[in-house]
Amino acid sequence: MATHPKSVICDIDGVLMHNNQLIPGSDRFIKRLEEQGNPLVLLTNNPAQTAKDLANRLDSAGITLPESAFFTSAMATAHFLRHQQGNKAYVIGEGALTHELYQAGFTITDINPDFVVVGETRSFNWDMIHRAASFIANGARFIATNPDTHGPAYSPACSALCAPIERITGKRPFYVGKPSSWMVRSALDHLGCHSGDTVIIGDNLNTDILAGVQAGLETILVLSGVTHIEELDKHPFRPNHIFPCVAEIDVL
Repeated sequence: MATHPKSVICDIDGVLMHNNQLIPGSDRFIKRLEEQGNPLVLLTNNPAQTAKDLANRLDSAGITLPESAFFTSAMATAHFLRHQQGNKAYVIGEGALTHELYQAGFTITDINPDFVVVGETRSFNWDMIHRAASFIANGARFIATNPDTHGPAYSPACSALCAPIERITGKRPFYVGKPSSWMVRSALDHLGCHSGDTVIIGDNLNTDILAGVQAGLETILVLSGVTHIEELDKHPFRPNHIFPCVAEIDVL
Protein backbone atom coordinates (compact mmCIF):
# COMPACT_ATOMS: atom_id res chain seq x y z
CA MET A 1 0.00 0.00 0.00
CA ALA A 2 1.47 3.36 -1.08
CA THR A 3 2.25 5.89 1.62
CA HIS A 4 1.90 9.63 1.18
CA PRO A 5 5.03 11.77 1.53
CA LYS A 6 5.31 13.45 4.91
CA SER A 7 4.52 17.14 5.15
CA VAL A 8 7.47 19.30 6.16
CA ILE A 9 7.57 22.46 8.28
CA CYS A 10 11.07 23.91 7.99
CA ASP A 11 12.76 26.86 9.67
CA ILE A 12 14.85 29.22 7.50
CA ASP A 13 17.70 30.86 9.40
CA GLY A 14 20.29 28.40 10.65
CA VAL A 15 18.63 25.63 8.64
CA LEU A 16 18.59 26.76 5.02
CA MET A 17 20.50 30.03 5.29
CA HIS A 18 23.05 31.99 7.29
CA ASN A 19 22.16 35.65 6.83
CA ASN A 20 21.60 35.77 3.05
CA GLN A 21 23.91 32.86 2.14
CA LEU A 22 22.69 29.32 1.51
CA ILE A 23 23.94 26.65 3.89
CA PRO A 24 25.66 24.14 1.56
CA GLY A 25 23.25 21.51 0.29
CA SER A 26 20.05 23.27 1.35
CA ASP A 27 19.05 23.98 -2.27
CA ARG A 28 19.44 20.28 -3.12
CA PHE A 29 17.39 19.36 -0.05
CA ILE A 30 14.49 21.61 -1.10
CA LYS A 31 14.68 20.26 -4.65
CA ARG A 32 14.51 16.70 -3.33
CA LEU A 33 11.40 17.50 -1.29
CA GLU A 34 9.76 19.01 -4.36
CA GLU A 35 10.61 15.94 -6.47
CA GLN A 36 9.26 13.60 -3.78
CA GLY A 37 6.05 15.61 -3.45
CA ASN A 38 6.46 16.52 0.23
CA PRO A 39 4.08 19.38 1.10
CA LEU A 40 6.34 22.17 2.41
CA VAL A 41 6.03 25.37 4.39
CA LEU A 42 8.94 27.49 5.57
CA LEU A 43 8.10 28.75 9.04
CA THR A 44 9.86 31.74 10.61
CA ASN A 45 9.50 33.73 13.81
CA ASN A 46 10.66 36.82 11.91
CA PRO A 47 7.62 39.17 11.76
CA ALA A 48 9.36 41.94 9.80
CA GLN A 49 9.27 40.35 6.34
CA THR A 50 6.30 39.44 4.17
CA ALA A 51 6.02 36.15 2.32
CA LYS A 52 6.98 38.05 -0.83
CA ASP A 53 10.09 39.46 0.91
CA LEU A 54 11.13 35.99 2.02
CA ALA A 55 10.50 34.46 -1.40
CA ASN A 56 12.72 37.14 -2.95
CA ARG A 57 15.41 36.59 -0.32
CA LEU A 58 15.61 32.85 -0.97
CA ASP A 59 15.33 33.27 -4.74
CA SER A 60 18.34 35.60 -4.68
CA ALA A 61 20.28 32.87 -2.88
CA GLY A 62 19.22 30.09 -5.24
CA ILE A 63 16.00 28.56 -3.83
CA THR A 64 12.84 29.40 -5.78
CA LEU A 65 9.54 28.84 -3.98
CA PRO A 66 6.09 30.44 -4.27
CA GLU A 67 4.94 32.98 -1.69
CA SER A 68 2.42 30.40 -0.47
CA ALA A 69 5.33 28.29 0.83
CA PHE A 70 6.12 30.82 3.57
CA PHE A 71 4.42 31.40 6.92
CA THR A 72 5.58 34.00 9.43
CA SER A 73 4.86 34.92 13.04
CA ALA A 74 3.11 38.06 11.73
CA MET A 75 0.75 35.86 9.70
CA ALA A 76 0.17 33.60 12.71
CA THR A 77 -0.52 36.65 14.91
CA ALA A 78 -3.18 37.89 12.50
CA HIS A 79 -4.65 34.37 12.40
CA PHE A 80 -4.74 34.26 16.21
CA LEU A 81 -6.34 37.69 16.59
CA ARG A 82 -9.10 36.83 14.13
CA HIS A 83 -10.29 34.35 16.77
CA GLN A 84 -10.36 36.99 19.53
CA GLN A 85 -12.92 39.67 20.33
CA GLY A 86 -11.92 43.15 19.17
CA ASN A 87 -10.77 44.68 15.89
CA LYS A 88 -8.54 47.63 16.84
CA ALA A 89 -4.80 47.32 17.44
CA TYR A 90 -1.95 49.58 18.42
CA VAL A 91 1.06 48.10 16.63
CA ILE A 92 4.78 48.34 17.29
CA GLY A 93 6.40 46.73 14.28
CA GLU A 94 7.30 46.96 10.63
CA GLY A 95 5.04 47.09 7.58
CA ALA A 96 4.84 43.31 7.24
CA LEU A 97 3.00 43.05 10.57
CA THR A 98 0.59 45.91 9.90
CA HIS A 99 -0.05 44.46 6.42
CA GLU A 100 -1.14 41.11 7.88
CA LEU A 101 -3.38 42.81 10.44
CA TYR A 102 -4.99 45.00 7.78
CA GLN A 103 -5.56 41.88 5.69
CA ALA A 104 -7.30 40.30 8.69
CA GLY A 105 -9.67 43.26 8.99
CA PHE A 106 -8.05 45.15 11.85
CA THR A 107 -7.97 48.91 12.31
CA ILE A 108 -4.51 50.15 13.27
CA THR A 109 -5.00 52.95 15.76
CA ASP A 110 -3.71 54.74 18.86
CA ILE A 111 -7.25 55.50 20.08
CA ASN A 112 -8.68 52.98 22.56
CA PRO A 113 -7.17 49.84 20.96
CA ASP A 114 -8.37 46.38 21.94
CA PHE A 115 -4.84 45.00 21.53
CA VAL A 116 -1.26 46.15 21.78
CA VAL A 117 0.66 44.06 19.24
CA VAL A 118 4.45 44.07 19.39
CA GLY A 119 6.65 42.71 16.62
CA GLU A 120 10.14 43.89 15.69
CA THR A 121 11.30 47.31 14.53
CA ARG A 122 14.46 49.41 14.54
CA SER A 123 12.42 52.55 15.26
CA PHE A 124 11.44 51.50 18.80
CA ASN A 125 11.32 54.54 21.12
CA TRP A 126 10.16 56.03 24.43
CA ASP A 127 6.82 57.18 23.02
CA MET A 128 5.98 53.64 21.85
CA ILE A 129 6.77 52.23 25.30
CA HIS A 130 4.67 54.92 26.99
CA ARG A 131 1.66 54.46 24.73
CA ALA A 132 1.75 50.68 24.83
CA ALA A 133 2.05 50.58 28.62
CA SER A 134 -0.80 53.07 29.01
CA PHE A 135 -3.11 51.12 26.69
CA ILE A 136 -2.34 47.83 28.44
CA ALA A 137 -2.83 49.37 31.89
CA ASN A 138 -6.25 50.52 30.69
CA GLY A 139 -7.35 47.10 29.46
CA ALA A 140 -5.81 46.47 26.03
CA ARG A 141 -4.58 42.89 25.61
CA PHE A 142 -0.83 42.43 25.20
CA ILE A 143 0.14 40.29 22.18
CA ALA A 144 3.63 39.67 20.80
CA THR A 145 4.67 37.98 17.59
CA ASN A 146 7.58 35.91 18.93
CA PRO A 147 9.58 35.29 22.12
CA ASP A 148 13.06 35.75 20.60
CA THR A 149 15.25 38.11 22.63
CA HIS A 150 17.75 38.87 19.89
CA GLY A 151 18.81 38.13 16.34
CA PRO A 152 22.20 38.06 14.62
CA ALA A 153 24.91 40.22 16.24
CA TYR A 154 22.65 40.68 19.29
CA SER A 155 20.16 42.88 17.43
CA PRO A 156 17.14 43.34 19.76
CA ALA A 157 14.18 41.16 18.85
CA CYS A 158 10.53 41.07 19.92
CA SER A 159 10.90 39.89 23.50
CA ALA A 160 13.51 42.58 24.20
CA LEU A 161 11.07 45.23 22.95
CA CYS A 162 8.33 43.79 25.16
CA ALA A 163 10.51 43.82 28.30
CA PRO A 164 10.10 47.49 29.34
CA ILE A 165 6.36 47.38 28.66
CA GLU A 166 6.08 44.26 30.78
CA ARG A 167 8.10 45.83 33.60
CA ILE A 168 5.88 48.93 33.64
CA THR A 169 2.53 47.13 33.48
CA GLY A 170 3.36 43.89 35.30
CA LYS A 171 1.64 42.02 32.46
CA ARG A 172 3.27 39.41 30.23
CA PRO A 173 2.34 39.25 26.55
CA PHE A 174 0.94 36.21 24.83
CA TYR A 175 3.66 35.14 22.41
CA VAL A 176 2.20 33.71 19.20
CA GLY A 177 5.43 32.49 17.55
CA LYS A 178 7.46 29.35 18.17
CA PRO A 179 7.54 27.53 20.56
CA SER A 180 3.80 28.25 20.89
CA SER A 181 1.80 25.35 19.52
CA TRP A 182 -0.53 27.98 18.02
CA MET A 183 2.18 28.86 15.50
CA VAL A 184 2.55 25.23 14.47
CA ARG A 185 -1.21 24.69 14.29
CA SER A 186 -1.51 27.78 12.09
CA ALA A 187 1.20 26.41 9.80
CA LEU A 188 -0.59 23.05 9.62
CA ASP A 189 -3.81 24.85 8.66
CA HIS A 190 -1.83 26.75 6.03
CA LEU A 191 -0.51 23.44 4.65
CA GLY A 192 -3.83 21.63 5.02
CA CYS A 193 -2.04 18.79 6.83
CA HIS A 194 -2.26 16.89 10.12
CA SER A 195 0.32 16.77 12.91
CA GLY A 196 0.70 12.99 12.72
CA ASP A 197 1.85 13.21 9.09
CA THR A 198 4.19 16.19 9.54
CA VAL A 199 7.85 16.71 10.41
CA ILE A 200 9.31 19.97 11.73
CA ILE A 201 12.95 20.81 11.01
CA GLY A 202 14.84 23.44 12.98
CA ASP A 203 18.14 24.48 14.50
CA ASN A 204 16.82 25.74 17.83
CA LEU A 205 15.83 23.37 20.63
CA ASN A 206 14.00 26.13 22.52
CA THR A 207 11.77 27.24 19.64
CA ASP A 208 11.58 24.88 16.64
CA ILE A 209 11.98 21.56 18.42
CA LEU A 210 9.96 22.50 21.51
CA ALA A 211 7.16 23.77 19.25
CA GLY A 212 7.13 20.44 17.44
CA VAL A 213 7.16 18.44 20.68
CA GLN A 214 4.27 20.46 22.10
CA ALA A 215 2.23 20.08 18.91
CA GLY A 216 2.88 16.36 18.54
CA LEU A 217 5.06 16.48 15.42
CA GLU A 218 8.05 14.37 14.50
CA THR A 219 11.11 16.59 15.06
CA ILE A 220 14.44 16.94 13.29
CA LEU A 221 17.22 19.04 14.81
CA VAL A 222 20.02 20.24 12.53
CA LEU A 223 23.31 21.40 14.01
CA SER A 224 23.97 24.07 11.38
CA GLY A 225 22.53 26.90 13.49
CA VAL A 226 22.28 27.97 17.13
CA THR A 227 22.10 24.61 18.94
CA HIS A 228 25.21 22.57 19.72
CA ILE A 229 25.07 18.86 20.53
CA GLU A 230 26.37 19.51 24.08
CA GLU A 231 23.18 21.47 24.89
CA LEU A 232 20.91 18.43 24.63
CA ASP A 233 21.58 17.44 28.24
CA LYS A 234 20.16 20.77 29.43
CA HIS A 235 16.68 19.89 28.15
CA PRO A 236 14.17 17.28 29.36
CA PHE A 237 12.97 16.60 25.80
CA ARG A 238 14.81 15.26 22.76
CA PRO A 239 14.31 15.62 19.01
CA ASN A 240 13.41 12.44 17.13
CA HIS A 241 16.38 12.87 14.80
CA ILE A 242 19.61 14.89 14.74
CA PHE A 243 21.64 15.69 11.62
CA PRO A 244 24.61 17.98 10.93
CA CYS A 245 22.59 19.87 8.28
CA VAL A 246 19.54 19.43 6.03
CA ALA A 247 21.65 17.94 3.24
CA GLU A 248 22.29 14.93 5.53
CA ILE A 249 18.62 14.24 6.35
CA ASP A 250 17.73 10.71 5.22
CA VAL A 251 14.40 10.10 6.99
CA LEU A 252 12.20 11.91 4.45
